[in-house]
Amino acid sequence: QNSSEMPETITSRDAARFPIVASCTLLGLYLFFKIFSQEYINLLLSMYFFVLGILALSHTISPMMNRFFPANFPNKQYQLLFTEGSGESKEEIVNYEFDTKDLVCLALSSVVGVWYLLRKHWIANNLFGLAFSLNGVELLHLNNVSTGCILLGGLFIYDVFWVFGTNVMVTVAKSFEAPIKLVFPQDLLEKGLEADNFAMLGLGDIVIPGIFIALLLRFDISLKKNTHTYFYTSFVAYIFGLGLTIFIMHIFKHAQPALLYLVPACIGFPLLVALAKGEVTELFSYESSAEILPHTPRLTHFPTVSGSPASLADSMQQKLSCPRRRRQQSPSAM
Repeated sequence: QNSSEMPETITSRDAARFPIVASCTLLGLYLFFKIFSQEYINLLLSMYFFVLGILALSHTISPMMNRFFPANFPNKQYQLLFTEGSGESKEEIVNYEFDTKDLVCLALSSVVGVWYLLRKHWIANNLFGLAFSLNGVELLHLNNVSTGCILLGGLFIYDVFWVFGTNVMVTVAKSFEAPIKLVFPQDLLEKGLEADNFAMLGLGDIVIPGIFIALLLRFDISLKKNTHTYFYTSFVAYIFGLGLTIFIMHIFKHAQPALLYLVPACIGFPLLVALAKGEVTELFSYESSAEILPHTPRLTHFPTVSGSPASLADSMQQKLSCPRRRRQQSPSAM
């Protein structure tokens, strides 16, 4: 809600191409690790995700941190603007707005970033991983349920093939020292925070079902029935699918493609609810991209002003003292 940019909408064409692009990227990483030194690759990736992780974590904790700031906190507004060209041909390259509270969140996130960079601790890794996941669900939107089914179905095949058909997925996941996965220490009770035997969950197994569940939440809201039936159903289905993944993994002692269990659960459960309620047509005809998502308007350009400081101050004082007249002005005049 605090961003002036609209989320990136995934179309059916994007969804169909996604598994192919993901496969090429995965295979490229696998060959990269086989050819070049793993140490230098991970050093480069660590620095890259160090910067991204700080920004993502800062954006994630900002709403929670606002509750801890006192009402009289001196919160100043800042804007970082970088443009190219001049006059009418001027184009914005960077236009970032932030305030003092954002700087505090950035400083706290930097502490976690340094901790991750120096120790590669699993807690710091998971903090960054969760931040990436939340930002991914926020920034990526599906336009309809059909697109979601295409995306999940394609990645279902992708995940099964690269985990069961080859050792590529497992090799890359174990070689890639970056917060692109959540890790769960299996020897936590024995070694405590120094645990070193981990089970892994890729962030794609969180973000991809997550954007589908978010789509169902928007569908619930569009029905205007004050119920979140489809959201809660898909949310419970995700927990069920993830629990089933962990159970099968412990039974067979082999890495499991999480989407093998998550995709049927996240699609099947809401579809059964739609069949029971007779809303299958409404579910598949719903278009999320047609809605205007709520967001807070923010300053995107510096205002052009002219005149002496005294005359500008007088003008502002007149506008503040005449609110009715101000409302009657046209948008262009403002």
